[in-house]
This record gives sequence, C-alpha cells and structure tokens, in this order.
Amino acid sequence: MLTTLPNLLTLSRIGAIPAVISAFYLEGPWSNWVALAFFVSAGLTDVLDGHFARLNNQVSGFGRFLDPIADKLLVAATLLMLVHRDHITGLAIFPTLVILCREILVSGLREFLADLRVGLPVSRLAKWKTMLQMVAIGFLIVGEAGWSQVPVVQIGLVGLWIAAALTLITGYDYLRLGLRHMTTEAPAARARPDLDSGTAPRAAAE
Repeated sequence: MLTTLPNLLTLSRIGAIPAVISAFYLEGPWSNWVALAFFVSAGLTDVLDGHFARLNNQVSGFGRFLDPIADKLLVAATLLMLVHRDHITGLAIFPTLVILCREILVSGLREFLADLRVGLPVSRLAKWKTMLQMVAIGFLIVGEAGWSQVPVVQIGLVGLWIAAALTLITGYDYLRLGLRHMTTEAPAARARPDLDSGTAPRAAAE
C-alpha cells in the first residue's frame, strides 16, 4: 500500500529535495548547514524505509520501484546544485559527471532487465560506494562554512573522486550483467517467428 510507513519515508525523501535546493539560495554561511540538515534527514530515510519494510514485512513492489529512484533524484539534484553554487569546480566536475552518468546507465539496465524479469541486486561494493558518496556530498554541502581546523572541502573532494572510482567499478559490473542477458536474449527472440508473423505468442509457463 502507498500509505505504509516505508513508502511514506521514501516519498518524504523525494519531498525533501526542494527543501535541499531552496537552502542553497539562503543568505549567510549557516545556509550550508541548513542544506546539510535537510540532506542528512533525507538520507536517513533511505536507511529507515528498508529497516521498517523488513521489520514489519511491508516490502512492496512500489517500494522496490521508488526507493532507488528517490536516491538517484536526491543525489543528482544535490550534485547539480553543488556545481551551480561553485561548491564543485574545475576537475572535480568530472567525478560528478561519472556519478550522474552511472546512475542513468544503471536505471536503463534495471528497466531492460525488469522486462526479462531479472533482478539487478545491489552489491556490497555498491553499498559502500553509496555511503562514501553521501558522506562526500555532505562535506561539500558544508564547504567553506566548515571549521577552519578541518579541511572540509578537501575531504569532500577526495571522497567524491573515490566514490567516482567505485562508481566505474560497480557500473562495469552491472553493465557486464546486463550485456550477458542481452546476448542470451537475442537468439531467443530470433527463434520465435510468431513475433514477425503477427500470430500472438503463447504465454510462457511460470
């Protein structure tokens, strides 16, 4: 159901995106901390929705569909705002592009594999990548408003580069899995002349 607690938490993550974006336009160094608070709150819902879904046996198709989309929307919107507000500049734009392109690639692979009823499980390395990515983005949101004794921006940039490297590795793993199913699907499609003859194929046994 749409109104279960896990689904509501996932929807709240999407709803927090305008708040994160708006905080970037506030005046004063404290605005960075406001944006961080919204971002962290949204990120916590990613942990809580899965926890409550398993705890209360409320895992649903809607939740499995929306959860990764909410994550990608939050990360993409925040990264774009970091570039727009010059928190990410110069060469640091390249790992940002890598991360965004990978998200598009994985989304396309998930859609393709879903038609084949093949799941795309999240690897342990991908989970570490996501955690490092979120931490790096958090440091970059704070930016120059951070403590002078701590190299906040440098920590965020190093984390972003490492996350981009892990993104390439996990993206390649997902792409290899997708290509394996693409190459095995093609002969099966050619072996079914009823698709070209206009005759409706029989439903496959499950």
